[in-house]
Amino acid sequence: MDGKEFVHFRKRLGKTQKELSQLFGTSVKAVQGYEQGWRSIPAHIERQLIFLTAVATGKNETVKPCWAIKKCPPDRKKKCPAWEFRAGKICWFINGTICEGVVQKDWKEKMMICRTCEVFRPLLPRQEDTETEHDQ
Repeated sequence: MDGKEFVHFRKRLGKTQKELSQLFGTSVKAVQGYEQGWRSIPAHIERQLIFLTAVATGKNETVKPCWAIKKCPPDRKKKCPAWEFRAGKICWFINGTICEGVVQKDWKEKMMICRTCEVFRPLLPRQEDTETEHDQ
C-alpha cells in the first residue's frame, strides 16, 4: 500500500488524520508520514485499515467466498483457515490461507496475490480515484 491508497481508504472511512491515528493508537505524525510516503505503512495498520473499510462499506457482502471463486479442491479447503473459520469473503485478512496452492510466507507476498483476486479487488481504489483524492 502506498500513501495515495492510504488516503483513499481513510477518506472512504470518513476519518480525519487525527481520528485515524486515535483508531490505530498511533500519532498523527505517523498517519501524515504514511500519506506523504516518507514512512512505510506497517502490515498491521494496512490490514486494519482495509478491514475497517470492508466492514464500513459492505463491499465484501456481494462477493462469493474465495474457495468458490478459486474452485479449491476439498482437501485444500480443509487445510485452509479461511474455510475453517468460514471467512471466505475476508480471506485476504487471514494469514496462513492457501492461495495459489501454497501458504504465503508474509503479508507483502500475500497482498501481491490478493490484489489480483476477485475477492479483494472490489476494495481497491481505481487508479483515477487515488489520483483525484491525493490532489485534493
